[in-house]
Amino acid sequence: MMFRSATVSAACSLGLLCVAACTSSRPTSSTAPLNQFAADSTLRRIAEAQDQRQTATLRPFLHHPKPRYRRAAALAFASVQDRAALPDLLGTLSDANVEVRTAAAYALGQTADSAAAPALASQLGTETDALARRYELEALGRCVGQTTLPLLLRLPAAPDTLTLVGQSWGLYRAGLRGITSEAAVRRTVSLLAATQPVGARLAAANALSRTPRLDLTQYETPLTAAATADPRYAVRSAATTALGKVKSTTLAGTLSSILRRDADYRVRVSALRAMKTGMYTQVKEAAWAALDDANAQVSVTAAEFFLAQATGETGKLFLDRAARISNWRTRSVLLAAALHHAGTEEKPSIRQAIEQRYTAATDAYERAFLLKALGEDPAAYAFIEQATFAPKQVPVISTYGIEALVALRSLAGFPAAQQPLFVSTLEKALASNDVALIGTAAGALKEPKLDLRRDFRNLALLRTAQQRIALPRDIEAWQALQQALDYLENKAAPTPLPSAAAQHPIDWALVQTVPSAQRAMVHTSRGDVVLRLLVEDAPGSVASFVQLVRQDFYANKNFHRVVPNFVAQGGCPRGDGWGGTDYTLRSEFADLHYGEGAVGLASAGKDTESCQWFITHSPTPHLDGRYTIFAQVERGMDVVHRLDIGDEIRSVELLK
Repeated sequence: MMFRSATVSAACSLGLLCVAACTSSRPTSSTAPLNQFAADSTLRRIAEAQDQRQTATLRPFLHHPKPRYRRAAALAFASVQDRAALPDLLGTLSDANVEVRTAAAYALGQTADSAAAPALASQLGTETDALARRYELEALGRCVGQTTLPLLLRLPAAPDTLTLVGQSWGLYRAGLRGITSEAAVRRTVSLLAATQPVGARLAAANALSRTPRLDLTQYETPLTAAATADPRYAVRSAATTALGKVKSTTLAGTLSSILRRDADYRVRVSALRAMKTGMYTQVKEAAWAALDDANAQVSVTAAEFFLAQATGETGKLFLDRAARISNWRTRSVLLAAALHHAGTEEKPSIRQAIEQRYTAATDAYERAFLLKALGEDPAAYAFIEQATFAPKQVPVISTYGIEALVALRSLAGFPAAQQPLFVSTLEKALASNDVALIGTAAGALKEPKLDLRRDFRNLALLRTAQQRIALPRDIEAWQALQQALDYLENKAAPTPLPSAAAQHPIDWALVQTVPSAQRAMVHTSRGDVVLRLLVEDAPGSVASFVQLVRQDFYANKNFHRVVPNFVAQGGCPRGDGWGGTDYTLRSEFADLHYGEGAVGLASAGKDTESCQWFITHSPTPHLDGRYTIFAQVERGMDVVHRLDIGDEIRSVELLK
């Protein structure tokens, strides 16, 4: 899994402050009153209709005499995402109240319906409020197609700050879907200039870094200026990522300089990820130095660079360097690099060294990563399989083990003679009672690159495994099994989820007891992190979290997934990302944004949230409107930036 109100402050909504952790602007005093749902039964009815996806119940509220309820109903459709409500939302775009208009624009963007693009563009022509115009431009970016993209490029001769920010976010939202043009790219680059508002620069940098299939070679100079001189780390980081789309003889020097000099580790991580194989000789000294970076996230990213991009090196070089690294995660990745780049004569000794280290290791996560490292050599197949299926094996080890076996089968040099053995391994995994083994094996069966239609025909085994799946808890494994069946049977249309995957209703009695600024302290093995719960934006998610905290559910759990300059994720009862509760929640997509320190619920798709949550290291706007935000880090981001895989959630407590 990733994964698995009152007015939002204008600055946060605009993306102007997203670089500094942006979600909500509600009071933060310890004496904050109970939330809006405790005193207003109409807001509860609207929120309940949102949770139950009841379009017919919500539509009349869009025409309620009170703007508060019109706004709440419009925002509800951002989660419901029912195109049947499109005519009502389009009508609400002209509401007399600006907050209602902004909410309607946000909801229309969430529907991503191309039919809304002309109406949004028309509204822009008559819109009198700058904030609403900003929302309408971003929504337009979510709805335009290739032919309607020019609508997003039309602005007044002297646009105000909010209009510039809105256009930039609109270009970003279009770019995420691959909707772009040369004119759109030129405009996006212009919005990256130092004279533009920070919200526009942030959106533009992200648009250029995340829009697929761009060649940005001709824009090397403005991208370099943003990557090296912008005062905001988030802009520098995204612009550095965008430099990876530049083909230039000077780029290696630029990235090496950023890696050596930028004060923010997140920008250094981006520099490493932008480095490509073709520049290896020119950047490798900077990358070697990064292995000793004081920040572990930079160190592990440097190791990943060598694994993916090194050329002309011996395996022994990385084996020797790994022996001098104290951080187990960086060391494990370097061992993988040693095996990956080793010559034929080197492989046996390196493989043996990794196997010996696995046997001696006591930490489950380190052992899991060592199995992952062995996934670079088909000769390690028997060792990995034995570890994976060992009796009473720790879930995280068996999960990484089956993933390593699938990785082995994906290697170009995987021996043809071992392919029947791989099919036998998948059958063993599917026959097990381990949800991760089952789900990963099913995922391999539906992978077109592995082309297992001919070799695997035991569809009865898949169906039997599916019948053993506990729904809705293990919905991800059920989906993987169904997708495998659909693939092996050449079904064109995906099979829908079963009715047994129903969601957990909101506990409104509990919701009404939660203060509007309720805080929770997460005690970790690295230090304490204080979260502010956003009950008015995500009542169902907060109620679930509060109930789990009261049950000590999170005590002694781990952070099982940490992706540098992205997220730290934990709360899985299995410790490997495949665990959940016996219920799922419906997604709650309030008008919030993933800035630094946003806390979201992991999911396997819309309306499949459970107990796992993640904290973002920096702005990650591609998650906006796709994963529920239910809290914001208020104190302890320094701790979040130090978290690594295997670190403990010792306990979580609700603060008075």
